[in-house]
Amino acid sequence: MNGGQALVATLLSHGVEAAFCLPGESYLEVLEALRLAQDRIRLINTRHESGASFAAAAYGRLTAKPGIAFVTRGPGATNASIGVHTAAQDSVPLVLFIGQVPTSELGREAFQEIDYARMFGGIAKAVFEPHTPGQVARVTAEALAIACAGRPGPVVVALPEDVTEGEAGAVAIPKLRPRDAVEPSPSSLDQVAELIRNARAPLIIAGEQIGFEEAQSHLIAFAERTGAGVVAAFRRQGLMPSDHAAYLGHVGLALSPYQKEMMAEVDLIIALGNRLDGATSIDFSLVQPHQKLIHIFPDAAVLGRSRADIGVLGDVAPTLAGLGARLTQPPPNQRLDWRARWRDRAVAFMRPDGSDALGRVDLTAVMKTLGARLPDDATITNDAGNFSTWLHRYMSFRHPTSQAAPCCGAMGYAVAGAIGAQVARPGKTVLAMVGDGGFLMTGQELITAVEHDLPIKIMVCDNAAYGTIVMHQQRRFGPGHNHAVAMKSPDFAATARAWGAAAFTVEETAQFAPALDEALAYRGPALLHLKTDLRDLAASGLKLSA
Repeated sequence: MNGGQALVATLLSHGVEAAFCLPGESYLEVLEALRLAQDRIRLINTRHESGASFAAAAYGRLTAKPGIAFVTRGPGATNASIGVHTAAQDSVPLVLFIGQVPTSELGREAFQEIDYARMFGGIAKAVFEPHTPGQVARVTAEALAIACAGRPGPVVVALPEDVTEGEAGAVAIPKLRPRDAVEPSPSSLDQVAELIRNARAPLIIAGEQIGFEEAQSHLIAFAERTGAGVVAAFRRQGLMPSDHAAYLGHVGLALSPYQKEMMAEVDLIIALGNRLDGATSIDFSLVQPHQKLIHIFPDAAVLGRSRADIGVLGDVAPTLAGLGARLTQPPPNQRLDWRARWRDRAVAFMRPDGSDALGRVDLTAVMKTLGARLPDDATITNDAGNFSTWLHRYMSFRHPTSQAAPCCGAMGYAVAGAIGAQVARPGKTVLAMVGDGGFLMTGQELITAVEHDLPIKIMVCDNAAYGTIVMHQQRRFGPGHNHAVAMKSPDFAATARAWGAAAFTVEETAQFAPALDEALAYRGPALLHLKTDLRDLAASGLKLSA
């Protein structure tokens, strides 16, 4: 058994069923071992390394298992780094395997050589580089375990070429080591329970750890037991069903008008399983001095940064179980009345009725149609861009895997992420919502979907500009100061058809529903090209000034 075979044998022993790659000569023995195991590990070869790492990140997010990506050294690794950063900020388990120069050439600035410990040390949980074939199996098993331990995240493994080619001998292949739960201390639970009992208007911010632990039922039970309101952290919609009486909306980047009023009344914030990232916390300004903060998260470093009144080092499920045992009285009627009042305001804000769209394609009406026609168990992957404000505001998210989107705002995620989502959720509808800019970064992964028979649906919102930057330029400098933001969009539908997918062009709102129906009925990949208007800048009603 050589090093490459030992690596794949370890993946198999750990239940890995899928991986994403862009092939390279630096890890040929691994590719050969994967060929021999192709009946057990599905290997999706993408068109760009960022596509492989984005797909692996989406797969990891939706399965709570490490997404696996293989890329070659140097340029391949740098291209894949965007997926590593995304997985880090999303708290998603991912293992990126990178081909490396032979051990005899390390440190000599060999062809395509990079010091991966230095390159990825700040964004990965760990970086490994085995120097003998006999170390490969152990390192692989450790990488898989670390990716899921505590706060999930990315791990990088550099594979020197001679290490994967060399004889490993009689290697003992490690077995799967279950993740150790992070149990909260009883004293911290006592303190938290006391704060909740005394709160007038408690609000839960539901975050990524809930999805990783598959703890939605725990969250729902806790909200019902305590009477607390629940908002989803940035791009974590679906952790709390949108139609639940406790759900009060989605927070991120900016608060809506009703949320600003609501937050003025909140006296206790419970950050549950999220790291209070910059987007969720509105650049760390969300928690105000009049509010107490409870932060529940399985990573001490994250808790140390949040300046919480009480930081609970623990997983979501055992923490909520412990709190449930301490909070046995029904919630006070005053608290339930408070929540119901803001639930009414939230529902009114999220209802896609009426619009002041200036363009011929009204994204508010599009979202209403999409919500009515998508299956309840569908997954939406969405990219960065102002088009996503309509999705965040109006779409109904019903289950924990209904959304996958990068909280770091990485462009190019949606299409590649849809590849990973479709592999993770075979037989389910997966829709990628992306702008023209994001599609032009990784849209070629549609060819990957065609080749591998992955029936993803793609909705390109094309306003022929980097719309988010237009918005920021207008806010900073005033009307007429847009520069370097215009884009010459191709005929995206014609492009998709040339790549082997079905495609439909939508230039009027009335054309969207029949086009969507045809795309959903089509058995393979399909693309919807929506020609939107740059004047309609955001779902808040913000317009481009002349």
